[in-house]
Amino acid sequence: MTETMSTGAIAAPRFTPRAARLPGYDLMVGPFLHLTAERDRLAALRWQNFDVRPVSATLGAEVRGIELGAELPDDVIDEIRRALFEYKVLFFRDQPLTPDGHVAFASRFGELDVHPALPANGERPELVRFAKGADMAGFENTWHHDVTWSDRPSMGAVLHAISVPDVGGDTLFSDMYAAYESLGDDLKARIEGLSAVHDFTRAFGLGRSADEQAAMRAAHPSVVHPVVCTHAVTGRRHLYVNRIFTDRFEGMTAEESRPLLEQLCRQADYPEHQARLHWEPDTVAFWDNRGVQHYATSDYFPYVRIMERASVIGERPVA
Repeated sequence: MTETMSTGAIAAPRFTPRAARLPGYDLMVGPFLHLTAERDRLAALRWQNFDVRPVSATLGAEVRGIELGAELPDDVIDEIRRALFEYKVLFFRDQPLTPDGHVAFASRFGELDVHPALPANGERPELVRFAKGADMAGFENTWHHDVTWSDRPSMGAVLHAISVPDVGGDTLFSDMYAAYESLGDDLKARIEGLSAVHDFTRAFGLGRSADEQAAMRAAHPSVVHPVVCTHAVTGRRHLYVNRIFTDRFEGMTAEESRPLLEQLCRQADYPEHQARLHWEPDTVAFWDNRGVQHYATSDYFPYVRIMERASVIGERPVA
């Protein structure tokens, strides 16, 4: 039991509690101590151009006092960029962006991607439009990084809520730095230097014929990325595999890869690694597509949920 000193400070515990594996299952129970240092580091950050309210232990922050559709000075953009890489995902409320304004803001952070398979906004091809309702249900409810099938995957994404249900349709984010840090030393050693094959057709080829899938793969060949990457900005290591686009480990079959791949992907499942966003009209989320994975809940059918996303092209991932 932790004792409280007379000064009000928290005394060191008499023992060091540890998370443990639940017998018979690959599940951790107990305190997630690997989150402590990052939680405390983020709590000490201060900002000049806006206010920030953290929303979970190691990721997610609501940013207030800024208008994304305005002509923001370079120093404000630089501070938003820094906050993005610190908190991994930023939430902005009451941001009525036009398509042009959405593209203008996202472009301040780099070149924007035009997605080859997903439908676009009619005015701006850089904006993917997710229009869900009675005729089209949501299929994004699996943990994933975006565009890992590309040689240069997305660095980050800016998602704008246009129409959302009162209940349901939340998006969850999971900290991939924390996911890596949660692994035991033996497992870290096992995946050190390991690479994985990411394939466009795993998601976008579903329901297509073999010939159609072959044509897709010719246009978008499979790529190989490290299983553990070093972030291009922070220099920190994070997991970089997901169920949607990761097909197998290099040098192994898909069947041989499945147990280890599933073990790694499950690290996103822990609520201790997560932040959850309940959307309101004109909410904007800006996430670091390397430092986090995301999961869009599909619990609102047949109600309408319309979102638009701009993706900033990143660098080739490195170990």
